[in-house]
Amino acid sequence: MVIRDRAQLSILCALGSSVAFSLNDVSVKWLSADYPLHQLVLMRATVALCITLCLVVPLEGGLERLKTRRPFLHLLRGLCVVVANMAFFSSIAVIPLAEATAIFFVAPLLITAFSAVFLKEPVGIRRWSALSIGFVGVIVIVRPGGLGFEWAFLLPLLAAVAYAALHTLTRNMGLSERASTMAFYIQVTFIVVCTGMGVAFGDGRYAGSGHPAVEFLLRAWHWPDPSDWLIIAGMGLCSASAGYLISQAYRMTQAGLVAPFEYTTLVLAVLWGYVIWNEFPTALSVIGIFLILGSGIFVAVREMHFGVGQSTRWISRRR
Repeated sequence: MVIRDRAQLSILCALGSSVAFSLNDVSVKWLSADYPLHQLVLMRATVALCITLCLVVPLEGGLERLKTRRPFLHLLRGLCVVVANMAFFSSIAVIPLAEATAIFFVAPLLITAFSAVFLKEPVGIRRWSALSIGFVGVIVIVRPGGLGFEWAFLLPLLAAVAYAALHTLTRNMGLSERASTMAFYIQVTFIVVCTGMGVAFGDGRYAGSGHPAVEFLLRAWHWPDPSDWLIIAGMGLCSASAGYLISQAYRMTQAGLVAPFEYTTLVLAVLWGYVIWNEFPTALSVIGIFLILGSGIFVAVREMHFGVGQSTRWISRRR
């Protein structure tokens, strides 16, 4: 019963993080024409770090809980999430939010595959087949070699690989690290990397290419307008809560059980894109989205039937 409760709590954490991630994506896209990406991420991470230190860390035992014997794995996780964020957010400056999110959401399928290869978690032929169908969906959306191909479509795919690596590392760390510790080191990595980017090209010296994704990365910093501070604070709140919740989800149970429930963000991306920017996927993109979504739902159903038992065996071995 305890194992089942842990699995259900993990799913709720994954759903909550999906809502927070979705709101964060909307906020970044909203501000993408006015600020450089690394400035937005730095300000967001600073707010998120303050929230983590003031609210989350005290709930989990105080600052002494931030000590870790696995600093190298925390560094790797941080670098993975930096790559995932930079690649994904650069893409949504160019391509519709729904299509970028759909491509990115091959990541839960990749997590299932990585869990099988690197963590030796059991994955059957049906889930491998679902993974293949999901990649067909990506190809349908990206249409490599087609007239409508835009290289920015590859950025969410890069983000998906980095994100899958992130949560494979999270699962490998298992119950030895608290979610607050994981969230803390991710925000610190964001701050260090984005500060370095600001020093290197925050004056806009390399801007001027004319491509929206490149300009989003390289344009000069400037002080935010007063009306944008509330959005930036909201981004930090979403980042802190989403990072904590998703770390909790993946550390408490089998990765393959949690991953499919992150597809909630894909549904929300279609909704926000239509309501806010009047974006709606093309017919081919809709087919690709349904292939990715359908494969994810199939994996979710398989995990709901078999994941709890597998999680029981995994946790027994860990103990």
